[in-house]
Amino acid sequence: MRIALDAMGGDHGPGPNVAGALRAVAAAPDLTVVLVGDPVQLQPLLAEASPAGPIEIVPASEVVGMHEKPSEALRKKPDSSIAKCWQLLAGQKVDGLVSAGNTGAVVAGGLFLKRFLKGVRRPGIAALMPTVKGKTVILDVGANVWPKPLHLLHYGVMGSEYARAMLGIENPKIGLMNVGEEEGKGHDLIQKTYDLFRSGPLKERFFGNVEGRDVHKGVVDVIVTDGFVGNVVLKHAEGVFEFLMGLVGQEVIGALTTERDIAKKAMHGLISKFHHSAAGGAPLLGIDGICMICHGASDERAITNAVLTAAQDVRIGLNARITAAIAALPAITEDE
Repeated sequence: MRIALDAMGGDHGPGPNVAGALRAVAAAPDLTVVLVGDPVQLQPLLAEASPAGPIEIVPASEVVGMHEKPSEALRKKPDSSIAKCWQLLAGQKVDGLVSAGNTGAVVAGGLFLKRFLKGVRRPGIAALMPTVKGKTVILDVGANVWPKPLHLLHYGVMGSEYARAMLGIENPKIGLMNVGEEEGKGHDLIQKTYDLFRSGPLKERFFGNVEGRDVHKGVVDVIVTDGFVGNVVLKHAEGVFEFLMGLVGQEVIGALTTERDIAKKAMHGLISKFHHSAAGGAPLLGIDGICMICHGASDERAITNAVLTAAQDVRIGLNARITAAIAALPAITEDE
């Protein structure tokens, strides 16, 4: 198994990427990580580490900056680490790719190649959100801000297969993000998508509309939404988590005179469990190959977990499951 890692992506340069790759190959004997980036920067980092598993370097002379316009950057920088990762995947030289670089450029690379799974019209990014009952899958969280109803129906299918494969939920319940739970709420896109779910083969598992406050309640196992709303929900959840942890540190732990060490340990446990680095990254579902998109601030732990998750997605045949589920849908035109 071979996973390409954008070694130049992220806010912190190649250091965390190389360190994460080293940890990943040490944890998975069947894994080879292909570092894509500047050999002048990567080779010294590897030389210091004595890798416990196979790591290769594929040269890439350019880097897409975090604030560059995605499509324009990919056109101007064909030898960028992101573009090279996609070239390796398209050429079947690797089974998947992982990047903490410019999210828009990573998605654009996949859209440009149009290497979609059979039947899939638009890929979507799936994120795992913590709930009081475990985890729920929400998608899309940033790949497709102008979806059609058929795209959202496919997200319900792909999210369900991801929940089955990664969360062990046999019959995932699907909810549609809306401004109210009542039928008939929302704009035209949501109402048409609601009808597709309610009248189609997923109707037995379609819960109906869910609101933003339901995300962490575990009301459903899969939440379907467009990329604009999904990204806002994801970033808002990250911000609330950071705010609450900071508040606990100041107002609770700061006020303790005894048992402060116990409280600090409990808070660090919460941060370790629910921080974005625990998941590592979010998969771009619908691509012919595995693609994991990581937070720009990803550290060594996040990169390790993202690479290992990508490898796990390959092992379990996630894409074959998605393809079969999409093929089982009745014929629907893209305008519907």
